[in-house]
Amino acid sequence: MLARKSIIPEEYVLARIAAENLRKPRIRDQPRKARFIAKSGACNLAHKNIREQGRFLQDIFTTLVDLKWRHTLVIFTMSFLCSWLLFAMMWWLVAFAHGDMDASTENCTSITKWTPCVTCVRSFTSAFLFSIEVQVTIGFGGRMMTEECPMAITVLILQNIVGLIINAVMLGCIFMKTAQAHRRAETLIFSRHAVIAVRNGRLCFMFRVGDLRKSMIISASVRIQVVRKTTTPEGEIIPIHQQDIPVDNPLESNNIFLVAPLIICHVIDKRSPLYDISASDLVNQDLELIVVLEGVVETTGITTQARTSYIAEEILWGHRFVPIVTEEEGVYAVDYSKFGNTIKVAAPR
Repeated sequence: MLARKSIIPEEYVLARIAAENLRKPRIRDQPRKARFIAKSGACNLAHKNIREQGRFLQDIFTTLVDLKWRHTLVIFTMSFLCSWLLFAMMWWLVAFAHGDMDASTENCTSITKWTPCVTCVRSFTSAFLFSIEVQVTIGFGGRMMTEECPMAITVLILQNIVGLIINAVMLGCIFMKTAQAHRRAETLIFSRHAVIAVRNGRLCFMFRVGDLRKSMIISASVRIQVVRKTTTPEGEIIPIHQQDIPVDNPLESNNIFLVAPLIICHVIDKRSPLYDISASDLVNQDLELIVVLEGVVETTGITTQARTSYIAEEILWGHRFVPIVTEEEGVYAVDYSKFGNTIKVAAPR
């Protein structure tokens, strides 16, 4: 069968495709600069070529807490399993040395002529089951110790002590992982963008912070730092130069009452690192503003910390946050759907 010819000439199709390619210039995305703190608060830092790995084993408890959950559960399971197998081997050796493997009785629960160290231990499997019963205090009544062997009593005491240590360490590790402070920080939110506008007659850098839970953060404080790449007069390049930014807080204690979303303000004056930056220069600035919120969790008493950062592309010049707190029937209501909404306002460039 012959192929059907197209109604439109091929020369016209090629010319049209070439014209469309000329109308739509290809813009290559510039590689984005790596930020020091992610929007979620995680530190974007990779530790490489660490030679002294043994330092992590010196603080084994913190290392276990910092591990991922799947690694912690594997270590939790293997620690118990290895201890059961180790003491099962010891129970089997005690029974073998005493000659319990060669003794035969019609019923293992009845002691007649021969008195074993542990009743009903005739193989390694039964020794393993008895090891589990001893360490987790599960007694089924079939296997039990006698006063025949002092060595067996010593193994019993040793296994109980080791079992208590493993329980304390592993259960404490799991408790600390479930009660870590950064879990509470998941409900502390920041506005996705920061703004620069005039407030109370002064040009200010502002962002919004809020708490989604009803339980409060006690003694909450906010710190702001500018991170940028700088060069000293001697020619030394500092890739991460940190500089504190003062926060405009009318309270003398410098603590905020985070019962409702607040707008944190920094006045851009002559002392501010943002004083020499104009609206047109902001996009080309290689800087990152890190925000750290610290406080004590009311329910647990644990100190928590929430972090975020704003790069130049995330700072809106000449914008202001819209109000989200209203009074409805004697109750203050917060509309979180407008948490990050802004409006344009007049601001010096």
